[in-house]
Amino acid sequence: MNKILLEKLTNPIKLSYKFYLILICALVLVTLTASIGFGVAELGHKAVWQCITQSCERSIYDTILWEIRFPRVLLGFIAGFGLALAGALMQNVTRNPLADPYLFGIVSGAGLGATLTQFLPISMQVISLPLASFLGSLLAVGIILIVLYQNNWRRIEHLLLAGVAVSFLLSSLTTFILYSGDAFSSNRVIFWLMGSLARADATALMIITPVVVIAAFTALLMGRQLDALLLSDESAKTLGVKVERIRIITLILCAAITAVIVSYCGGISFIGLMIPHIVRPFVGITSSKLFIAVGLVGGCFLVWVDVIARSALGGQEIPIGVITSAMGSLFFLALLRKM
Repeated sequence: MNKILLEKLTNPIKLSYKFYLILICALVLVTLTASIGFGVAELGHKAVWQCITQSCERSIYDTILWEIRFPRVLLGFIAGFGLALAGALMQNVTRNPLADPYLFGIVSGAGLGATLTQFLPISMQVISLPLASFLGSLLAVGIILIVLYQNNWRRIEHLLLAGVAVSFLLSSLTTFILYSGDAFSSNRVIFWLMGSLARADATALMIITPVVVIAAFTALLMGRQLDALLLSDESAKTLGVKVERIRIITLILCAAITAVIVSYCGGISFIGLMIPHIVRPFVGITSSKLFIAVGLVGGCFLVWVDVIARSALGGQEIPIGVITSAMGSLFFLALLRKM
């Protein structure tokens, strides 16, 4: 009964889930095809459509389309999918509408780990970058769990407060490392931390995609347990859910998703906060439905943000994190006012 009431309160628009899913899938198709036509090089949508359906008029078009733009669009979609999924997971498992990997300290931890690897030889960064980011994310999660292990673990709102504190702590360490390093390396890391899809290549896709797919599949398998957590810890325990275990597994999943994305795309913030709130009124709070819709919409959102980032100034790329931070901050303030 409580779950039905929550579903009614959070899904005021009475249309079927299949209808929204069809609309979202259409949005994904349009996004993946139309976004390829935007960029610094003059390659119109007509030429793009000819390259997709037949063959490119010029060999340079083939190189631009399939070796530069398409990997970037695909990486943006997968990264947006993962970040939005991580945000929905954290909001459901903590029952806190303000939960987000960026505010929870996971992004700061991953950024710290990735920053440390920037001073290693380039030949070692391919393996060490995602590993160091994941360890940094686990460091952030570990600090939060240690602080809240006994006395405050039952106070879910303390998770967010501890996450904000850990985020500032790890960000200060990152800033100190950059201050201590040489100017060239520090400038490169600072630009990277702002977020960018410029490093899109086969290696990034091969590392990020399996992690996001496995995490999404695991989240769907835990859907019923996560739905039970939406009621309360006590109600979930009466249904046989091991609350602490599910919560820790979920935080580790969020850490893994965020770590691999941050290691190649930098700090892209607030997608995990905004997208679940935008999607939830249409598809409801049921985890299995919400996670799929949130991931697809989040992927489309980041692709179009990247289009704006590389097209707005003409020849000069704006860091993605700058755009998402500006949008997310306004969204955060509007959400607080509404609450």
